[in-house]
Amino acid sequence: MPLAPDTGRAYCLSDFDFVLPPELIAQHPASERSGSRLLDSTSGQPVDRIFKELPTLLKQGDLLVFNDTRVMNARLFGEKATGGKLELLIERVLGGNQVAAHLRVSKKPAVGDTVSLVSAPGYPDNLSATLLGRWPDANGALFRFVLSNDAGDDPYTLMARHGHVPLPPYITHADSTEDAQRYQTVFAKNLGAVAAPTAALHFDEALFERLDDAGVQRAHVTLHVGAGTFQPVKTENLSEHQMHSEWYEVPAATQQAIADCRARGGRIIAVGTTTVRTLESWALSGQTTGDTSIFITPGFDFRLVDALITNFHLPKSSLMMLVSAFAGYEHIMALYAHAIREQYRFFSYGDAMLLTRKLNAPEAG
Repeated sequence: MPLAPDTGRAYCLSDFDFVLPPELIAQHPASERSGSRLLDSTSGQPVDRIFKELPTLLKQGDLLVFNDTRVMNARLFGEKATGGKLELLIERVLGGNQVAAHLRVSKKPAVGDTVSLVSAPGYPDNLSATLLGRWPDANGALFRFVLSNDAGDDPYTLMARHGHVPLPPYITHADSTEDAQRYQTVFAKNLGAVAAPTAALHFDEALFERLDDAGVQRAHVTLHVGAGTFQPVKTENLSEHQMHSEWYEVPAATQQAIADCRARGGRIIAVGTTTVRTLESWALSGQTTGDTSIFITPGFDFRLVDALITNFHLPKSSLMMLVSAFAGYEHIMALYAHAIREQYRFFSYGDAMLLTRKLNAPEAG
């Protein structure tokens, strides 16, 4: 269990709790992507800025690394033969029209049962899902279904046509046309996520032009963000927590861009915690693609990332632990207290902060 250097005690779950006024949970995005607020901590003290000021805080030769995953319309609604309502949240497409999904239902259907799914208006597809069992094994937390319709379309096509934007559980409205546009980055490319890499939602084309003019380089990785990103850690002893698994890839072009950045003395700046998890998983394992269940807590020795742009995270979440490991526990808790006092907007549609990596020796673990 990681040790807190200022107290000599082990960090536990309750250390990462805080009281957040519910009115600070952003229900809608800022009117302009880069018009959101940015809490700049690079001087060691909090400075309140607007996100579009970011180019003035970076240096020529710095490298911004983004997660280019694309959010699927992964939420499907339906009902059992008995009339009971259900909801599927598709976490992964497995092949052969099979998917791994979270299932919300009052009484689980039996293996082999077929449930009817709601088709979008104008598409009488006779859409259904047949339960095959659990995933990834007999004790898995997800359910394995086969999706089908009259035309035999693949799951990606079916989700695009009939699915809903998988908004986080703390956003209380049903998905809308606004969400279809704004709960997606402007550069989203590789389809497979059920949650957006939200730190990158603040970037727009005008901001990219200013970053280009400032000589800031860009590269991309892919990590298909899973619904587990919203799950709070439940074990007081952090070493007992079982981290969710997500698929990632670090392309050859990005590997070269990182090597070039190091050679010229630039900083590697991760846009979002999913990018951090991808880069540090690669650095630890040497694997450029695969599944990662990396759990970053205070004491972690960061090997690649020098600075981080991130939104504000849920209390007791693994992401609170990651940013505390990166910038220092006391520093993060002070920044969160400042953000609450100054009424920053929190979570996926909220504001952002810019962090630099704590440079002192790693905390003992």
